[in-house]
Amino acid sequence: MKVTEHIERAKGKTLFSFEIVPPQKGKNIQELYDNIDPLMEFNPPFIDVTTSREEHIYIKREDGLLERKITRMRPGTVGICAAIKQKYDVDTIPHVLCGGFTKEETEYVLVDCHYLGIENVMALRGDAMKHQRYFEPTKGGHCYANDLVGQIRDLSKGKYLNEVIDSENHPDFCIGVAGYPEKHLESPSLETDLKKLKAKVDAGADYVVTQMFFNNQAYFEFVEKAKEMGINVPIIPGIKPIAVKKHLQLLPHVFSIDLPQALIDSVEACKNNKEVRQVGIEWAIEQTKELKAAGVPVLHFYSMGKSSNIKQIAKAVF
Repeated sequence: MKVTEHIERAKGKTLFSFEIVPPQKGKNIQELYDNIDPLMEFNPPFIDVTTSREEHIYIKREDGLLERKITRMRPGTVGICAAIKQKYDVDTIPHVLCGGFTKEETEYVLVDCHYLGIENVMALRGDAMKHQRYFEPTKGGHCYANDLVGQIRDLSKGKYLNEVIDSENHPDFCIGVAGYPEKHLESPSLETDLKKLKAKVDAGADYVVTQMFFNNQAYFEFVEKAKEMGINVPIIPGIKPIAVKKHLQLLPHVFSIDLPQALIDSVEACKNNKEVRQVGIEWAIEQTKELKAAGVPVLHFYSMGKSSNIKQIAKAVF
């Protein structure tokens, strides 16, 4: 079932969903299941599975020199989506990136998803590679997420890259895209960022999931400004509880977000990360209670494969 259909059937009830990352190569998928199992009691209608960018690794050659190669440390997104869908009978949403994929490779991924009965995809530009200062598109790939959305939407019309196929058996994906309540780190202003979001919706996006935020007012204002700009699709808030003290520096640096001073003070007063984790849980509980009371369609948690703190939050809210 499509995400938008899940929201419509809920008839105003706030749904619970979460996001996981594929295990690293060589890791057992059972560890992933062990972290999904505790969250299934909250009846998530869908689970997101991220896709990692490729990265450089260095392999020592026989002559002693290092050879640089490109690899993906966390492959298997579509396979994991299929496995979770079969094991838990829940809809899964693979993340599809511009970065690291040609348009043709993207088409292959989408065809695989269609064959597996996957009806939803999250279309993202993706981050720059670690050695890049700014995002650089893959040769033969998309530069922007709205172009990726356009390719996905074209498939619903039978428009493949090299031909138009007149058939009723073509994908019809529900497409999610990212939104940034405090603007994307590369955007000069929130208004500019909202214009880019509008371009993604105009290209065919069906819903938005926001970047994490810790001040609900930023989300409420973002939704209001989006509506004023003509963005009328569901906007799902993304939530990530702080878990370790270094998040105070890491999250603002990586995601260009502001942390409320009250949260900063509480974390800085903690003696260890166990106390920090509890502060993060309590903050997220209050945050999500307010969002739920405001009638958000879904509360989407960035679990990143760890479920214990997410379970405590969900238990207090759902």
